[in-house]
Amino acid sequence: MNETLPRAAIRAAKTNLVWLALPLIALAIAVAWILSADPLSGFRNGAPPVENLTFERTVLDDSGLRLFVRAGGSEPMTVAQVQVDDAYWQFTQDPPGPIARGKAAWLSLPFPWMLGEAHALKVVTNTGATFAHDIAVAVPTPQATAGQLRLQALVGIIVGIVPVAVGLMFYPLLRGVGQAGMAFLLSLTIGLLAFLLIDASAEALELASQAAAIFQGPVMVVLAGLGSFLLLMAIGRRGGVPTGLALSTYIALGIGLHNLGEGLAIGAAFAAGSAGLGTFLVLGFALHNVTEGIGIAAPILKQRPSLWVFVGLTLLAGGPAVIGMWLGSLATSAQWSALALAIGAGAILQVIVEVSAYLMRQSGKRIEVLLTPPVMSGLVAGVAFMYVTAAVVKI
Repeated sequence: MNETLPRAAIRAAKTNLVWLALPLIALAIAVAWILSADPLSGFRNGAPPVENLTFERTVLDDSGLRLFVRAGGSEPMTVAQVQVDDAYWQFTQDPPGPIARGKAAWLSLPFPWMLGEAHALKVVTNTGATFAHDIAVAVPTPQATAGQLRLQALVGIIVGIVPVAVGLMFYPLLRGVGQAGMAFLLSLTIGLLAFLLIDASAEALELASQAAAIFQGPVMVVLAGLGSFLLLMAIGRRGGVPTGLALSTYIALGIGLHNLGEGLAIGAAFAAGSAGLGTFLVLGFALHNVTEGIGIAAPILKQRPSLWVFVGLTLLAGGPAVIGMWLGSLATSAQWSALALAIGAGAILQVIVEVSAYLMRQSGKRIEVLLTPPVMSGLVAGVAFMYVTAAVVKI
């Protein structure tokens, strides 16, 4: 009897293995037949293959200009000519040869670009297809020098770390608020996070539209945001519902991921010469982010964290802006900025859910608390402040 059961289990496992292998073998045979017999050849009418080329990065330096392009056509494509301002220029390609679907290459031209001028480029393939790209303002692309990294870090600190630190400095004052004041602050946090969620999602979709078609930009944004939300919800609820310092940490993490995406976008704009960030604009970014520190402080008003906790929360929320500035100006593309913003949007949505749940628990009520005057006024104040200050930094 005891020997019969293992034998039956072994036979069942072998049967399941066979049924698993059969469809896979049939699929492999079908694919091999399609590749060898080419049954679609009768539909070809002599037209050239579909070609697509995405310009992911433009580098301007003393040697001329370089273009980082990605192919997205149905077949490998060959770059035959490159035109700048209606004139053809010699170019080198790295790696050389046809560019396969989804692969990328650098095109280098000894073109004497003019500082502050606009230049129009066209890439011509061997089939005659043309792909245009405009340089709105020609400026030298930032290089990874110590001085340049320090300057970008300074801007990142001003727009990311300083505002969060200033917001957290209101902590001693905010500790004296009553129940209505706490409800106002928590709803203020939800309001500013709701604005960041909408803003990050819109920016991610806009950047995704500029990425190569192979990345399926809008789908990538939705999946990354949803995955980030579900993952953080699972992690956050693993030890119970997050409250206090744990909730503040999740708020700081969500804001930090958003600031990473913002830093990528600002850094890329710097590299493209399209973000002349003057003093007024930098201060506008800083003012826009001050309420983030207040939002982080709200869940820990009934605790007495150490100074190092505040330092850690500040770096978690604001530090990614510095990293984003570096990556954005030196080595990022539209799809990676979109991905970072999408992950940040998912993290912010998770925080909105948790702060809303925390607010309802604190008040001892359920959904009705969201309709009380302190909560409604906090939501409006948070969204309104972020909207007004965002108008200063939009360019």
